[in-house]
Amino acid sequence: MADTNVFEDAVARVQRIGTSAGIRAETLAALRHPLATLTASLPVRMDDGSTRYFVGFRCRYNDVLGPTKGGIRYHPGVTIEEVQALALWMTVKCAVVGLPYGGGKGGVTVDPKQLSRLELERLSRSYMRAIADSVGPDIDIPAPDVYTNARIMGWMLNEYETIRREKTPGVITGKPVGLGGSLGRDEATGRGAFIVIQEFAKRRGLEPGKTRVAVQGFGNAGYHVARLLQRAGYPIVAVSDSQGAIYSENGFDIDSLYQHKQESRALSGVYCSGSVCELVDHERITNAELLELDVELLVPAALEGVIDANNADKIRAPCIAEVANGPITGDVDEALADAGKVVLPDVLTNAGGVTVSYFEWVQNRQGYPLTLDDVRQRLSDRLVAAFDDVWRIHESEEVSMRAAAYRVALRRIGAAIESQGTQEYFAGG
Repeated sequence: MADTNVFEDAVARVQRIGTSAGIRAETLAALRHPLATLTASLPVRMDDGSTRYFVGFRCRYNDVLGPTKGGIRYHPGVTIEEVQALALWMTVKCAVVGLPYGGGKGGVTVDPKQLSRLELERLSRSYMRAIADSVGPDIDIPAPDVYTNARIMGWMLNEYETIRREKTPGVITGKPVGLGGSLGRDEATGRGAFIVIQEFAKRRGLEPGKTRVAVQGFGNAGYHVARLLQRAGYPIVAVSDSQGAIYSENGFDIDSLYQHKQESRALSGVYCSGSVCELVDHERITNAELLELDVELLVPAALEGVIDANNADKIRAPCIAEVANGPITGDVDEALADAGKVVLPDVLTNAGGVTVSYFEWVQNRQGYPLTLDDVRQRLSDRLVAAFDDVWRIHESEEVSMRAAAYRVALRRIGAAIESQGTQEYFAGG
């Protein structure tokens, strides 16, 4: 997202949509200002005996609806502005789905691929030591995000419990099942996106076999949504990772791609039978070219800002499902709408992860684990209900799906803020 401040862009979108929806000034003012943002230097003893310092962030954006909730990402591009934008989007997302949470987010500016496993553990523990005083099951609850996973959450949980000298599994979600994690959490973001896409397909009469899909990003979320879409009959004709993309008009077998990538660390067009993988006809393209493919459904599932003023007019897919956070910049919302593009917004489409994290948090507090079937059914029920809320506003108020989702969220947040008193109330109105 060249020359664009991601946080300013996120705030401007909230302001624009909120103003058009008649949201009170007090609510919009509250959402312009993060509650608290921590910046910390994280000392890490490296394998060669030296000490390196990494920069870590944690933002608690707004807690009017409950304790803040949000992931932790490890990426060389992490900045304080990005973390604050992600925390704002989490605030909106939790409200859209009706979770008793506010929004938070964290990150460390690091390339985790350059660290050994021991260095990665030391970094994770150092990060938790830095934020331990400002997190907790009733304060702020972290989770995995880009380039973090259940094992890393387990290290952070252990560090927190060591500091507090008590078992507190509810302080972190997305942790290993053996440490109190929830079944179904690893697939939750992708499964949630699949549910939202299916609900949209029902209302638009899309036929899976005739709906070609391109997925940008083959991490956890991208893999699971691609896998589920393919099993439902959607041809997945293009997939990418950070190194590039592959395309085949005949589509790919997603499980074969995933198996080969786990074994070779490379994304390649293959079909696997057992342990034997054979190349299939495919073309190597760039991530930018994938975004501009002539397909019926585009699924950006990597990082924010990949569709902006530089390429918005080149997007040919009539429908875009935002599985990444903020893959479309706010300054092109109107241009995409004018071009007839339907965007299934991130604050609804990728809410599966935080929803199952909520289920995990509840299980930890109650000491009663759910079965995988229970988790999947509750996730479906919650997201179908949220989709219905957004679709109702989309149709009745004749606004985009993004504007509809934001209106649902801002009205819920606004109701909570207004219950504490407005300017009109305190002025005697």
